[in-house]
This record gives sequence, C-alpha cells and structure tokens, in this order.
Amino acid sequence: MKRLAVFDLDHTLLSADSDQLWCDFLIDEGLLEPVHFGTRNAELERGYRDGSVSVQAFCDFYVGTLAGRTPAQWQPLRERFLHERVLPCVCPGTPALLQRHRDAGDLLLMSTATNHFITELTAQALGFAHLLATDCEIDAQGRFSGRTQGVLNMRQGKIARLQAWLAERGRALADVDSWFYSDSKNDLPLLQAVQHPVVVDGDEVLRAHAAQQGWPCISLRG
Repeated sequence: MKRLAVFDLDHTLLSADSDQLWCDFLIDEGLLEPVHFGTRNAELERGYRDGSVSVQAFCDFYVGTLAGRTPAQWQPLRERFLHERVLPCVCPGTPALLQRHRDAGDLLLMSTATNHFITELTAQALGFAHLLATDCEIDAQGRFSGRTQGVLNMRQGKIARLQAWLAERGRALADVDSWFYSDSKNDLPLLQAVQHPVVVDGDEVLRAHAAQQGWPCISLRG
C-alpha cells in the first residue's frame, strides 16, 4: 500500500446523512414513533453539524433503532433503504472522484460515524472493499442490543480506528501517502493527520479552516 484515499460518507459522497435518512425511512415504515424520533433525529443532526452533541449520544441514538432484531430480520428493509433512500442521494461527482483514485492505483477506504450495518451496502454499491464505521453490539440471541461496540468511528475515533486498521496491515499513517475527503468540522482531527486533506462541500467552520491552511475545497454536487 503506497497511497490511501479515505472518504467520509454523509454530506461528502452523499448529499444527505445516512442516519437521518434511516430514521425517516423507519418512521415512514411505521417502525418508529414519528414525534419523538423525528424530533430527536433533527436535534442530533443539528448537534452533529455544530459539534455540540457527544460522540456516544450521537451513536447510541442511531444504533438504538436496530435493537431487538437480528441482522437477517433487518436485511430486507436494509436493502430497500439502500435503493429507495441512499442511492438517490449519491452526489453527481462521486463516481468520477472514486474512479480517479482507482485509476491511480490507490487503496480506497470509506470511514463514517454511521454504523456499519447501515453503511455496509452503501460501501459495496460504491465499490469500496474496505469500510470503517461505528460497530453495533450483537447479544447472545444474535439480535442487535441497541448498544455500540468498541471505539466509535467519529472525531478522534476516526484516527484511532484508521491507525488500528493500518497496523493490522503492517503500516502506519505517517508512512502512507494519504488523502481524506470530508465535509465536516467533526473530521478535523483526521483531516489534520493525513498528507492530503480535501474539503468537500464543507461546513462554514471547515471552509474557514481550509482557507487558513490552504487546503483544497471541492464540490461533488454538480
């Protein structure tokens, strides 16, 4: 591995947030109570964007929507969710950007705070062989417990998870020619850690930081 290209998912490769789309989907399916979950979903989305929500609270809420069912029981809905809600939100410029890195021989990795079960099919649909995401605990009966497991893949956790992933392959982040694409100030720790940070349709704070640091800013939305 000589070159590594890491991509955030929500509001970067997608024009929307997978967690928020998932909650809206479950509400429309009658599986979540609309007033409570709809309001909390919107609150957490705002909290993520302004950086005020804690990592654990953010991840707990969305992983909690899976509680009580097995992965197999969720599978039909997960597949519908991908095709009905996620794929229509893939940014127009996403395929070409990914292809440029593939053509250059880079190893591509998706890294997202959204949980692994929700984003796994998205990663596959976009051609990623490697995914780092927040992990969900499975209980003794094979059902989602509604709790997270391990290091949460958000903010500083994205660096820890990436470093562990590289270490399993006998590499270190400092030794790899690395890119990271993201829209959010929540990803500043990892953007600062790679050799080639790229801001994609960035939030106001991230755009200002990019201007100070001379980081490139791009849009994938058309």
